[in-house]
Amino acid sequence: MVDVAIVGVGETVPVRADSRPMSVMIADAIHRALADAGIGANQIDGFVTESATMPGVMPAEDVVAALGVPMPRSPFIAYGLHYGAGLVAAAELAGWALASGRATHVLCWYGHQLSRQAQGPRALYADDPLKADLEMPSGWFGQPVYFAGIAQRYAHEFGLPAEALAAVAMEAREHAARTPGAMKTAPLDLAGYLASPSIATPLRGPDCALVNDGAIAFVMTTTERARDCAHPVVRVAGIGVGSTNVPGDTWFTQNSDYLTTPAAISGPAAFAVAGLTPDDVDFVELYDCFSINTILQYEDLGFVKKGEGAAFAMSKGRGLADRLPTNTHGGLLSHSFLLGGGHVVEAVRQLRHERGAGQVPDARVGLVTALGVPHHSTMILERM
Repeated sequence: MVDVAIVGVGETVPVRADSRPMSVMIADAIHRALADAGIGANQIDGFVTESATMPGVMPAEDVVAALGVPMPRSPFIAYGLHYGAGLVAAAELAGWALASGRATHVLCWYGHQLSRQAQGPRALYADDPLKADLEMPSGWFGQPVYFAGIAQRYAHEFGLPAEALAAVAMEAREHAARTPGAMKTAPLDLAGYLASPSIATPLRGPDCALVNDGAIAFVMTTTERARDCAHPVVRVAGIGVGSTNVPGDTWFTQNSDYLTTPAAISGPAAFAVAGLTPDDVDFVELYDCFSINTILQYEDLGFVKKGEGAAFAMSKGRGLADRLPTNTHGGLLSHSFLLGGGHVVEAVRQLRHERGAGQVPDARVGLVTALGVPHHSTMILERM
């Protein structure tokens, strides 16, 4: 693995609707990350983000302008995989730039304003002609419907009691209650879960990701330079990327195996690079767009065998000292929806041991994932 450490993280306070321009939101997150790292904007000479939205919404050239300082030379710029998969895999691109000397400090950024889209995240799919012509007329439309179909298939193959989905949602809510700025912190028990509105059977409201505006940023450099920064060194121990042979626009209709995510590829690859196993992991920040996706990733990442994820969700415990604390800031279900970028921020803070009431005891190794169909990325972080 190329030598990379994450030395600064920043995020805006997630809100349902942020009135500021997107450029201002992202600049806010960037300056928070720089302040956290204790470095100046003039030290940033590399820029890496995802490729689906940022090139059109906030390209690297605009980020350079937002930094407000002249670049010492032509910066390194790269756009990776789509959406959250590109954010979690950004360290791989950064590592190549750092190893070659093309950059010394690399910035990753992301932001969105879903409140300004009439259909929120559904607008991403509504613009697709294949979906508009072939899927939407039959009612096969919208992320809750897609993942409800996956949950139904899981229930058919392995069994999926409501308590398993509830366990994922309740854990997210409990962690969010210990996290400043989390959007959903009201207590959620099984009775409350079962009384919540059905969105797409078997998924209920607490099973679905939030819809909000926000921005994140993080700064990467070598572990040697990281020792001169403001915090304990958090290094990227391993990165893995997985992809199916089904493209993103037909991933939810033409997939031959709905119950295996590309995490089955990215997870083992990341562990191999890191020289670690699932037993070494102290906590996970899994891409929980819907609760069923958390259950699938428990299996695909190797924490349990296929078909055992639901039982594991119910039995592992939800406390910070229990087996495998999951989405320790509340995740996409209860903290905020930022395509897994917020998961990276949280993992770094956990490994620095600065989460206060939400701290996983003695955390040394954390795992982060994100999905951007047809891609999936897994990053393993380790406190040095």
